[in-house]
Amino acid sequence: MQEVTAEIIAIGDELLYGQIQDTNSHWISQQLDQIGVRVVRKTTVGDNEKDILHAFSSAEKRANIILITGGLGPTKDDLTKPLMAKYFNCSIEPVQEAIDDVKIFFEKRGRELTPLNKLQGHLPTKCTYVRNAMGTAPGMWFEENGAVWMSMPGVPHEMKHLMEVFVLPKIKELFPLPVIYHKVIKTVGIGESWLADMIIDWEDALPSHIKLAYLPSLGQVKLRLTAFGDDYDQLERNVLVEIEKVTPLIKTYIYGFDQETLEEAVGKILIHQNKTVSFAESCTGGYISHLITSVPGSSNYFNGAIVPYHNQFKSDLLDVNILTLKDHGAVSEETVIEMAQMVRKKFKSDFGLASSGIAGPGGGSPEKPVGTVWIACASEKGVKTKKLQLAHDRALNIQYSAIAVLSLLRKQLTNENF
Repeated sequence: MQEVTAEIIAIGDELLYGQIQDTNSHWISQQLDQIGVRVVRKTTVGDNEKDILHAFSSAEKRANIILITGGLGPTKDDLTKPLMAKYFNCSIEPVQEAIDDVKIFFEKRGRELTPLNKLQGHLPTKCTYVRNAMGTAPGMWFEENGAVWMSMPGVPHEMKHLMEVFVLPKIKELFPLPVIYHKVIKTVGIGESWLADMIIDWEDALPSHIKLAYLPSLGQVKLRLTAFGDDYDQLERNVLVEIEKVTPLIKTYIYGFDQETLEEAVGKILIHQNKTVSFAESCTGGYISHLITSVPGSSNYFNGAIVPYHNQFKSDLLDVNILTLKDHGAVSEETVIEMAQMVRKKFKSDFGLASSGIAGPGGGSPEKPVGTVWIACASEKGVKTKKLQLAHDRALNIQYSAIAVLSLLRKQLTNENF
């Protein structure tokens, strides 16, 4: 079966200026991957005629499918429609169905259709009009120059609607696509290179139709197994056999599969063990509690939290000994031990966790540079602590610290020492 490829072109100066993040290309790539289409390139181009036309000509040399987002507004800086007409050497003419749809869209909202908005219903003669029920910018489908093309609005919910109701079904109709099965193993507490060393023999022995990809992220590594073939059920069985082989090698680091998050995995264990948890968050500023409470049903195990950001409230609210703060400082093992013990006591929870650190970019010292974080987990069995030495990026330090705290809690719940 011949491979089907796609290129995504995102148009708009705002993308190049960094004023808007291109989440569209990311989402489209995921959808294409799920149906067996390989994205060979993503291109971002500004509102410039020469650059857009060059992107078109380059894309059609590489891909069977070219998906374009953005540049479909009614104003002069929106160039996609006229440039697609120019590229395919055709005129732009009124399409009554498209004009009627735009008119109805405005009438439903109690607004009058202006001459400028009416132009949204004028389309290149070589395109097939695709109705956009979510907005006024039309979808335009072309089958030209040996490729299929789809132009969609840059507004994410409008683009997603067109992809789901028209583009993806149309691609499945036109192209013979392979059957693909994905399974993601999620790990925490181990780096990518160390993980690779542990499973190298297993990886080398994988069947040729199963591919492994390492997907590292902040504090975590995902292992994605992708199987290609003709029978979905058989592929699923093949992958599950390989997971059974690799699990004993890295069991202590695996917290879940596919879309499961670390906070969801920890929540499941807490419910299963009928345990409760509370947090004393200094440098993380409530972020850990936010993650925990983002999971439905977290009220079954989350008792509460205190965010004693100022040292005074570590003492006033958590009863941390003033001498501990004076002698060792807020960012110290001694302080987080007391924070974890006291928050556990105050909320009558089975586990109390604490974080205190220097998130940055200021506040560091030679002894405690920016990125120094102490975390602790207190239970009836005692207190476990860990020192983190992170980066100078405040947001990353907060996120990584939260992951480290949840990982520490998971270790205590599962009695794992890694």
